[in-house]
Amino acid sequence: MTVRELQDNIIKLKKQTNTAILAHCYQAREICEIADFVGDSYKLSVDAKGVSEENIIFCGVHFMAETAKMLSPQKRVYLSSKHAGCPMAEQMDRDMISAIRAQEPDRTVVAYINTTAALKTVCDVCVTSSSALKIVKALDSDKILFIPDCNLGDYIKKQCPDKDIKLLQGGCPTHARITVNEVKKAKEEHPDALFLVHPECTPKVVELADYVGSTTGIMDYAKKSDKKEFIIGTENSIVEHLQYDCPEKSFYPVSRDLVCHNMKLTTLPDVYNTLLAISGEDRDACEIIMDDELIAQARKCIDEMIRLGG
Repeated sequence: MTVRELQDNIIKLKKQTNTAILAHCYQAREICEIADFVGDSYKLSVDAKGVSEENIIFCGVHFMAETAKMLSPQKRVYLSSKHAGCPMAEQMDRDMISAIRAQEPDRTVVAYINTTAALKTVCDVCVTSSSALKIVKALDSDKILFIPDCNLGDYIKKQCPDKDIKLLQGGCPTHARITVNEVKKAKEEHPDALFLVHPECTPKVVELADYVGSTTGIMDYAKKSDKKEFIIGTENSIVEHLQYDCPEKSFYPVSRDLVCHNMKLTTLPDVYNTLLAISGEDRDACEIIMDDELIAQARKCIDEMIRLGG
């Protein structure tokens, strides 16, 4: 089949199987085009809660599909590629954070949404890159443990000088790849371009930015800006999406290595085969199975995020 034929078949199958497709915006263009919802972790968390379909296919990585299952436990949730994990989400575990909590019980544990469900069970509130600053400022506690991304944590810490924010060594290996030299070289090659960066990048890279924000924040800023050239400091698929959305503007990757290989594991045939499995055919499918106790415990910090306006 051609890409277009495969997309048409997916559109038909998702209606026949009462399935909604959620795609993170780091996914390839051909996947985003057949999705019912496209966005970053924050937007998809909200979208997952409101899905009316019986089945959900998540085109992203494992912790995102877990979040969708927690917010819609009555639905069947599938991860389109069973091998798509997140190195950052797997850097810290429940025992590690429980031990720190025992040593410093007066600290509120703030967990980036890029964490496993098991780790979320010992955290107080969840945040996304777009809601982290708002939620940390809103917390009654002045003593905070922010996990796992020390780069995002550093960005928040600098804007909350009244808070005692403890950071651990962890973060996104993809965003951490960007170097100051790469940014300076990109700026030299495109002197009229604004540099838009994700706060998961290292502090020295973030300092060079004209705008710092979440993935969708970066996209919205570029779309609304009256400027015509942009250097994009997040996963390179965003460069492609912006080129489609704003053909009159120019977008440049800050680095050719800014690629999330886990996100790239998902293919259009993966989505198609998952839909065939849902329809009853003998195909492999990765369904997210979580017991009620895990869902209840892990969801508390997500519900607290929503309560605080995240």
